[in-house]
Amino acid sequence: MREKLRTLLGKLAGPAAILAAAGVAVAPQLLRGGSCGHDFDFHLVSWFDALRSWQQGTFYPHWSPSPNYGAGEPRFVFYPPLTWMLGAALGAVMQWQYVEAALTYLMLAAAGLATYALARQALERGPATVAGCAALFSGYSLFNAYERSAFGELTGGFWIPLLLLFALRDARPETTTLRRVLDGSTVWLALTIAGAWLSDVPLGVLACYLLAAVALGAAWLRRSWAPVIRAAAATAVGLALTGVYLLPAIAEQSWVNVAGATDDPGTRVETSWMFARHADPNLDLHDVELFRVSVIGATMLALALACMLIAWKRRRLTKERAWWVVLAAIPVTVLFLQLPISLPVWHFVPKLRMLQFPWRWYVAVQAPMAIFLGAAVWVHRTWLRRLLYAAVGCAAFAAMLVAGLNMYQTCYAEDTVWSMHNVYVAGTGFEGSDEYEPQFADNQVLAVGLPEACLTATATTKLGEGSAGTTPEWTPEQRSCLAIFRVTHPGNPAAEHLRVDAEMPRAGFVVLRLRSYPAWRVVLNGAELAGLPEREDGLLAVPVPQGPVHLSVDWETTRAMRLGQLLSLAALAAWAGLLVLERQRTR
Repeated sequence: MREKLRTLLGKLAGPAAILAAAGVAVAPQLLRGGSCGHDFDFHLVSWFDALRSWQQGTFYPHWSPSPNYGAGEPRFVFYPPLTWMLGAALGAVMQWQYVEAALTYLMLAAAGLATYALARQALERGPATVAGCAALFSGYSLFNAYERSAFGELTGGFWIPLLLLFALRDARPETTTLRRVLDGSTVWLALTIAGAWLSDVPLGVLACYLLAAVALGAAWLRRSWAPVIRAAAATAVGLALTGVYLLPAIAEQSWVNVAGATDDPGTRVETSWMFARHADPNLDLHDVELFRVSVIGATMLALALACMLIAWKRRRLTKERAWWVVLAAIPVTVLFLQLPISLPVWHFVPKLRMLQFPWRWYVAVQAPMAIFLGAAVWVHRTWLRRLLYAAVGCAAFAAMLVAGLNMYQTCYAEDTVWSMHNVYVAGTGFEGSDEYEPQFADNQVLAVGLPEACLTATATTKLGEGSAGTTPEWTPEQRSCLAIFRVTHPGNPAAEHLRVDAEMPRAGFVVLRLRSYPAWRVVLNGAELAGLPEREDGLLAVPVPQGPVHLSVDWETTRAMRLGQLLSLAALAAWAGLLVLERQRTR
C-alpha cells in the first residue's frame, strides 16, 4: 500500500509542480491587477457581451451590441469563440477583475501540462517536469499574456504540443498501415486542429501547416504513409467540426471590411522580419515591439539549438530518430521564416500571410525548446538535482520579475476593469473594430451619444459633430434629428430583436443606432424591406411614411450559418464513429 501511494505521488509530483509554476506566472496580475495589454479592451468587451447574451437565452450569439458606441458589430460571427466563451464563463462565476488572471493561469497551466505529456514520450518524469515549467515560463508565453493580452495566440501554448504528441505517436513498426493510423491518435488530433481554429485563425493556419510538415517528415523518416494519412483524416474532420464557426466566417467576410485588420503597414510580413528597422516614422512603435519580440525569439531559438546539441552529446536523445529529428527541425525552420530570404515562401504558400507577423511561429518553438532544455540539464545525482530545482526556481522568479517590469502593461484609469464595466452598464458603448465595419462605412465618422432611433429628412443626414481627428458627438442641440423614438427589445436575445412603434410627424428616414448587416431582417408595417440606403457611418436607415409606423428588425440565421451547423453535426457523428473504430482497433 505504501509503495502504491509512493508511486501515485511520484506521478502527481510533476503536474503539481507545473500547476504551482503557473501560479507563480500569474502572480504579477494577482498583486498588481490585470495587465492592460494591446488586445485587453477588445476581449473584455467580448466577455461582457457574451455573458449578457447567455443571460438572455442565446448560447452562441453572433451580434455584439456594445462596440461602435452601442451600434454593435458582427464580432462573434468572425472572431473564434473559444476565448470569448471561456472569458464569459469565468465572468459568470467570479468578479471581473480576476477573470484575466484566471484565464491566463488556465492557459499557462495547460501549456505546461501539454508539454509535459509530449516530453514524457521520450523523457523521465523529472526532465519532463522541467520541460513543462520551461514552456509556460517561455518569453513568448509571457509576451502574449502580459504585453499583448493575446489570449487566442496564448492557447497555442497547449494546442501545438498536443498536435505534436498525436502527430508523432506511432504504433509498433511491424503493424499494418491501417493499424498505425487507427491507433487512438487520429480522433484527438482532429480535436486539436478544431481547437486551434476555434481559438485563433492565424493559429489555425499555423497548426495546419505545422501538422503537414511534421507528418511528411515523420512519414519520410519512418518509411510509412501512416503519419500523412492520419494528418489528412484529422485535418478534414477537425475543420468540419469548426463548420458552425468557420463556414459563416468565410462566406460572410465580403460583408465587412476584413482588410481593415491588415491595412496597417505594421501588420504585413515584409515589415516584421527579425530585428528589422524602418525609416517610416509611422512604424516607430511597431519597431519597438518588433525588437522586443525579436530578442525573445532569438533567445528561444538559440536556447533550443544549444540544448539540442548538449542533449545529443550527452546521449539523451534515446527516442526513435524520427521523433527527435522532427522536433529539431522546428526551430531551424522557424528561424528561416523570420528572415527576408523566406519571402517567396510567404507569397507561395496559400493563406500563410494571414499570420501577418512571422514571429507568430515562435509558438511552435516553445515545446521543442522546453523539451531539449529538460533533456540537456537533467541530472540523476540527488544533490545536483536539488541544485537544479533551486536554479529553475530562481529562473522562474527572475522571469516573473522581467515580465512584471518590462511586459506588464499598467492600465489607464479609463481602461481598468471596473471603469469599463461602469461604461458597459451605462450603455455608452465602446470603440468598434475596423475589420468588422460594413464595406461602405467608416468607423471614424460614427458619432457617440446617438439616440436609439432618429427621424431625419434624408438617408445621408450627418449625425454628430466634432473636430478633425476626434470622435463626433451627437447632441439634441444640433437639430439633426426631427424626432427621437425609443426602441424596445422583445424576445431572447433582446440584442437581436428591435421594435419601433411610433407616430411619424412626417415622411423621412428612421436612422437606428444599429450597424447595417445583411443578416438583419427589416419589416415595416408588415412588409419586408430590402435594398436600404447606405450611410457613411454604416447605420441602418429605413424609409418611413408619415403616420403610424411599426418597424421590426430581427437577426436572421443566414444560409451559411445553417450549413455550418449541419456540417458540424455531420462531423461530430463522423468523429464519434472514428472514435469507436479506433477503440476497437486498439483492443
